[in-house]
Formats: sequence, C-alpha cells, structure tokens
Amino acid sequence: MRRVIAIAAAGLSLAGCSSFSTDYFKSAPPTLQVQIESNPPGADARTSLGQNCKTPCSVTLPVPDSGGFTVSYTMPRFQPATVPVQVIRIPGEFFSAGTTKTDPNPVVAELQPAGPLPKAAHKMMRPKKPKVPKGAAGAPPADGSAFPDPAQGSAPPPPPPPR
Repeated sequence: MRRVIAIAAAGLSLAGCSSFSTDYFKSAPPTLQVQIESNPPGADARTSLGQNCKTPCSVTLPVPDSGGFTVSYTMPRFQPATVPVQVIRIPGEFFSAGTTKTDPNPVVAELQPAGPLPKAAHKMMRPKKPKVPKGAAGAPPADGSAFPDPAQGSAPPPPPPPR
C-alpha cells in the first residue's frame, strides 16, 4: 500500500512540473504614462507608437526599444505640429528596479493658426487702352502726363484760334 501512495505522490509532483513555465517569473513589459496637451485644447494627437486621443489626455505607451517617439497634432484651421519625445532609461541597482521617464512630460504643442484660405484665382484682364481722338497730333507721353515736357524740345503750342 505504501508503494501505491508513493507512486501517486510522485505522479502528482511530476504532473505539476509539466505545467510549470518560466513565464511566471517574467514581469509585464514596462509602460509609460504620458500626458498630452495642446494650446488650444481639442487637437487630435497621435503618437508614432500608434495611440491617439483628443487633447488634453493621458496615454499609456509601451516603452519603445529605440530612443524615443513623436506626437503629431492636427486641428482644423490650425497648422499641424509634431513634437519629438525622448525616452530616458535609468538602470536599476541590485535592490531597486530601473525606471523609465520621458522628456518632455507633459508633451505640449502650441498650434499656429493657418493663414486665410486662398480665394479662387481670378483671370487677370488687361486694362483697355484709351481711344485716341482722330484729330490728335500723336500719342500721349509715356510718363502719363497731359502736357509734353518742354526740356525734350517738343513742338511749340498751336496758335490761338482767330476771332
């Protein structure tokens, strides 16, 4: 009978080992909590890691493998803006875990108003040339003055009409 109990106990202990996994010892992937704001508020913000929200908001991001990410802001009647964010890893010591922080946090963008919308282009028309009366001696001077320049040696003025 002792043999049966020993075999049952060994079987139960081996069954427990077959479902044993080292995943229990792994911690969840590290995440960052980032506050996102804009001036004026209400902009659509999208991170290069895929999360998006409407400002002001807070997002939880996985810690990127590379050095950082960007936050892009869009809002109607405002120019889009992009803010780079650096991820700073501070290694832990033997008894303390490492930390990760972002610079800047909160991530803030100042959105600039877009210029006025362009109006429909109008076809440029040439101004009409003034008609020259048939009895005129010649074309008006190029400078637009009504009288000829006396320094240019123009013809003398016509004599007064007879009485």
